[in-house]
Amino acid sequence: MGLATTITLLIFSWLAVATAMLWGVLRIARRHHHPHTEPRPTPLKKTPARPANAH
Repeated sequence: MGLATTITLLIFSWLAVATAMLWGVLRIARRHHHPHTEPRPTPLKKTPARPANAH
């Protein structure tokens, strides 16, 4: 096998591995993506009024 063939195979194999890794990362990111929604306002809890000198 010639030097040019070896270098070409190394480059194409690196591109194949990089493409597969990118595809996997994008697949996982798409699966775990949660659409951005506005948070619902939480009702304020009313606490019983206490005198100022209560401890």
